[in-house]
Amino acid sequence: MNIPDVVRQMARDAKDAARKLSTLSRAVKDQVILQVAELLKERQAHLQAENARDVEAARQQSYPAAFIDRLTLSDKVMAAMVQGLKEVAALPDPVGAVTSMWVRPNGLLVGRQRIPLGVIGFIYESRPNVTVDAAALCFKSGNAVILKGGKEALHSNLALTALMQEALAAAQAPGAAIQVIPSVAREATLELLKQDELVDIIIPRGGEGLIRFVAEHSRIPVLKHYKGVCHIFVDEGADLGMAETVCFNAKVQRPGVCNAMETLLVHEAAAREFLPRMNRRFRAAGVELRGCPQTREIDPQVKPATDADWGFEFLDLILAVKVVPDLTAALEHIARYSSNHTEAIITRDYGRAQRFLHEVDSSVVLVNASTRFNDGGELGLGAEIGINTSKLHAFGPMGLEELTTTKFIVYGSGQVRT
Repeated sequence: MNIPDVVRQMARDAKDAARKLSTLSRAVKDQVILQVAELLKERQAHLQAENARDVEAARQQSYPAAFIDRLTLSDKVMAAMVQGLKEVAALPDPVGAVTSMWVRPNGLLVGRQRIPLGVIGFIYESRPNVTVDAAALCFKSGNAVILKGGKEALHSNLALTALMQEALAAAQAPGAAIQVIPSVAREATLELLKQDELVDIIIPRGGEGLIRFVAEHSRIPVLKHYKGVCHIFVDEGADLGMAETVCFNAKVQRPGVCNAMETLLVHEAAAREFLPRMNRRFRAAGVELRGCPQTREIDPQVKPATDADWGFEFLDLILAVKVVPDLTAALEHIARYSSNHTEAIITRDYGRAQRFLHEVDSSVVLVNASTRFNDGGELGLGAEIGINTSKLHAFGPMGLEELTTTKFIVYGSGQVRT
């Protein structure tokens, strides 16, 4: 296989497919998506068998438990994939929607209409369920997608893409609308990043190393699904029962994902009552705690935190804990160490909640809720292709609308410019 030739041909095919997709009816798009959902259920045993090959290889290479969790197509993950597809099919088609319209003094009627981005290159690691989520979102929003998964999920991704190709063929939709690069070589990724005349945007989703590699080598605009250094601040006077429940969920429910809490900030007025009970619960769940001197004074079992622990994405059962004097100090810590992903405050005070919402510059900011809700499905977008932590052209979870842009449309009656 000549990898550069293969990738260039895939990009050309995707460009041709994108032109056809931009005019495809919602009925056909939904038919394909729902057919994929049915095939996922029918072929679950086969898909899980292919996935088991990837999981076993990862285990033999001693990948951590959180990585194995992200890689595994469990029954629960498969069911969530099916449900996600049904939710995407039920969402309105954004393509062609007129978002605004106004009349100029000369009588011109000017509007903005949603159109697909074109061809999307999606480069990602380890989570094969993302293959289906990304493909469905791109297809429904009228975009062709070239998928470049990681070597650790190759068998899973090839099997899932073959299934989606089957659904496209059944609906007589362009097969090049959804393609997966059949190579794990870095050369394939580099070649895709050179296709600036054929590919309109690159969306990387994975670890910090992958994001930096893509951003450094791409000739194509990049939307960065960067690391998730997520904070929760437990305020003075907060409902500590609520705080305990929310913080435990944010750290423990699924520690290997980008919206898991990595740093817990606690107001000094709440720390002596809250931290001992919270830390006991964390330890019972196997969480390693690394704290500031004041945290360790309250709970000597906590390991000393280093400077590197603040602003670090552990993606594991490890948590940095810091006691702060007030909300201002919490905001300053977040401003310094946050990756602009997700932050939350637990508080009873309306004014401090509003200040936190106003001043924290992250893609999702929550009051009295877990950081785990920064997810397209949980926020009502259906599925998501990623969480953009830069601000161009979308910020936060990217669903259907975020995979479109707008063009101007103008209705005239013979006007000329003077």
